[in-house]
Amino acid sequence: MSDTIRFTLDGAEVEAKAGETIWEVANGRGLQIPHLCHKPAPGYRPDGNCRACMVEIEGERTLAASCIREPLEGMVVTTNSNRAETARKMVVEMLLADQPEREAAHDQSSHLWDMAELQGVSESRFPKLEKERIPLLDDSHVAMSVNLDACIQCGLCVRACREVQVNDVIGMAGRGHDAYPVFDMSDPMGDSSCVACGECVQACPTGALMPSTVVNEAQMGDSADFDEEIKSVCPFCGVGCQVSMKVKDGKIKHVEGINGPANEGRLCVKGRFGFDYINHPHRLTKPLIRREDAPEKALNVDPENWQEFFREATWEEALDKAAHGLVDLRSYYGGSAVAGFGSAKCTNEEAYLFQKFIRQGFGHNNVDHCTRLCHASSVAALMENVGSGAVTATFNEIENADLAIVIGANPTENHPVAATYFKQFTKRGGQLIVMDPRGQGLKRHATHMLQFRPGTDVALLNAIMNVIVEEKLYDRNYIEGFTEGFFEFRDHIRAFTPERMADLCGIEAEVIRDVARRFADANRAMIFWGMGVSQHIHGTDNARCLISLALLCGHVGRPGTGLHPLRGQNNVQGASDAGLIPQFLPDYQSVKDPEVRELFRHIWRGTEISPEPGLTVVEIMDRVYRGEIKGMYILGENPAMSDPDVEHARKALGQLDHLVVQDIFLTETAMFADVILPASAFAEKSGTVTNTNRQVQVARQAVQPPGDAREDWAVLVEMARRVGLDWDYDDPREVFDEMKMSMRSLHHITWKRLEAESAVTYPTTGPDDPGQPVVFGDGFPRRAGRAKFTPARLTPPAETPDDAFPMILTTGRQLEHWHTGSMTRRATVLDAVEPEANCSLHPSTLRKLGVAPGGMVRLTTRRGTVEVMAREDRAVSPDMVFLPFAYVEAAANILTNPALDPFGKIPEFKFSAVRVEAVDTAQVAAE
Repeated sequence: MSDTIRFTLDGAEVEAKAGETIWEVANGRGLQIPHLCHKPAPGYRPDGNCRACMVEIEGERTLAASCIREPLEGMVVTTNSNRAETARKMVVEMLLADQPEREAAHDQSSHLWDMAELQGVSESRFPKLEKERIPLLDDSHVAMSVNLDACIQCGLCVRACREVQVNDVIGMAGRGHDAYPVFDMSDPMGDSSCVACGECVQACPTGALMPSTVVNEAQMGDSADFDEEIKSVCPFCGVGCQVSMKVKDGKIKHVEGINGPANEGRLCVKGRFGFDYINHPHRLTKPLIRREDAPEKALNVDPENWQEFFREATWEEALDKAAHGLVDLRSYYGGSAVAGFGSAKCTNEEAYLFQKFIRQGFGHNNVDHCTRLCHASSVAALMENVGSGAVTATFNEIENADLAIVIGANPTENHPVAATYFKQFTKRGGQLIVMDPRGQGLKRHATHMLQFRPGTDVALLNAIMNVIVEEKLYDRNYIEGFTEGFFEFRDHIRAFTPERMADLCGIEAEVIRDVARRFADANRAMIFWGMGVSQHIHGTDNARCLISLALLCGHVGRPGTGLHPLRGQNNVQGASDAGLIPQFLPDYQSVKDPEVRELFRHIWRGTEISPEPGLTVVEIMDRVYRGEIKGMYILGENPAMSDPDVEHARKALGQLDHLVVQDIFLTETAMFADVILPASAFAEKSGTVTNTNRQVQVARQAVQPPGDAREDWAVLVEMARRVGLDWDYDDPREVFDEMKMSMRSLHHITWKRLEAESAVTYPTTGPDDPGQPVVFGDGFPRRAGRAKFTPARLTPPAETPDDAFPMILTTGRQLEHWHTGSMTRRATVLDAVEPEANCSLHPSTLRKLGVAPGGMVRLTTRRGTVEVMAREDRAVSPDMVFLPFAYVEAAANILTNPALDPFGKIPEFKFSAVRVEAVDTAQVAAE
């Protein structure tokens, strides 16, 4: 049976693919049929309820809605008959009858008005809706404005919320002409459980839902009132959503999602409404030099009154002082006296230049970035056992899976757009197994929720694998053909029976067996994990277990299978690929390999590369504390907030002889600087980035940096010249071309191609191949093409609860805030939604403490103390406290344990013994 249908459309014979609608075929041929309830975008099904797209079909009594009607062989369709056009015009007129006049419309450039113009309708002859029946304005939400006077009951907002984002906040209520969207919990919108993804705003064809930045005080606006549209990439998490930034008078007015490979038009609250941090008055606009009479370096600089500590300088003076300070240390103590932290918030080109700056300029590999603090253990395990540090399959591949495990990750808060695919997966009948010590939003979509005891990941995972091995559920052919080390692994795993591990991890043996059998029985299964797996002293062992679990059942290398550590920052994958890590040069080429060093000696014009792996983030800070490292260049990182035992890090920063910080704000780290170089935010620069899916994408400059701030790559070039390096880059494209000389991952990827296609997934087999979403189907980049089983033993956390510190502290992100908060806490909407430092405790714990929700508690570990507002949260176990790490006034990393995983050198952020006490607020107020 043929997949092609031939039919006649407006007198011409055309072809349609199976499943295509008449509207899609007509639209593909350039015919414009009005559409209002239909949104031709991924994830949106046609509904056919507005009747604005009616066409005439020969032999049929009634007109048909073309958005839902599929053609049949030999069908004769007419879109431009008098009957069809008259009907469509009538529909549009009737809809306009309930609209405000265009001059007073919520959106004067809405899609509805475009469709009216297409039909030649400028006004309606039908009576307006009675004034008393006009819905009231709802401006209760900080990000979105609701004016249901413009609603046409098309249902797109409901489908956007229920079917695309799968948040189920919006529904329809009322009957007939008085049916309108309503929000759960209660109306108005601001009191609902809305997570402000803004999908409903982007879907609305009339302006009934609008971004608040687009409308004025009278709630009138024009979504087309912008000077230019710049397509780029979201600056926040590793999902890598593509965005359209609408620029007016040199500023971003609003942001929409576009159809990128990772987001298909979707965004979250940060991507859609978190853009205005770049306009915050705290932006650094001129180079600053520490005053000679400034107080001692400490975390005491007010960003609004910085003049007591710093003075403005010209770029020439600041660059000279910054570079010469580093050169003097190199001359006196040797190059090892200087170290560098780069940033995953920068582009691939900037990451490449920064690691080259340290290696070439100072003769060592002491350069690192935030991957050390999020997924270093995952990369270590993947490199060891798979031969590659990147994901083996994109998260979009979940659409081809039967089952998925999400462990140690909270996608609905940390990777919200990726979470939409997970939720859609369950709506199609996929089995989702969530494993986490803390409850989370995916729980209501999951087949199983295994809320295991913190720090017992290996026990739980080994027990699951024990069942698969003992019941011989593993894929024997796959193991024999693609792996090594199975027999030693089998002997090791036999000791970890579900019955023995149940008491340790807190999950019943039968539940463990059920999960194991489901995973083994699945035809295609994926495993996703986050920092809840990696940020432990046994984080590498945790990742080893996940790799072994996938290998046991052959769930790697086929569509709908794979291993995927969800990346945290927007370019942590790309920065790692570009060599911004101490033991590897670009593309994970070991500094120990003499052939690799010779390659880079040639590319870098005779530079000798040190064969000694460099120090990691925490190791560098320890050397600074001990006085062995005297100077640092920190680009876009904030170790005064992000390092574990952050008081130790702050003392170290205060001891440096010379600190250069390049950033967009006077961050907590910049407060310790001798020279501050004002940098560019992501929307103010051009370059490439690589997301968690291995998709290389182009970021385009939308606006100019403020004042005298400069793009980071350009500052790096000037710094390099001043430390004696012969750099002559004039554009990021030149840097990209140099990267390609040593990075096989960029083979067949050119800047020109990226500009044309917006994204290419590596590896790609040719200039016309969009890239391979799934890799390792024919073997692994290891010895003999085989992946490796590595047994993992039980390792307790570095410290465990006792009488003095009886509870467990874990840290993480919130939906609205990201990283150290330097950007998101300066974004109007994000800060308005989550303005105050907080921690989460179980209701029973709060009752024992005698603290009401919203009251203050004191958290104390062996490193320090913070006082913070407490929230009631049943997702947290009674013996746990969850503390977000974005708030300087209650910095989580004052409390966290700096103990390191011996393999990935990642700190144990996810487990600290803590004491929780009620704070006497009356006493605090008196003091």
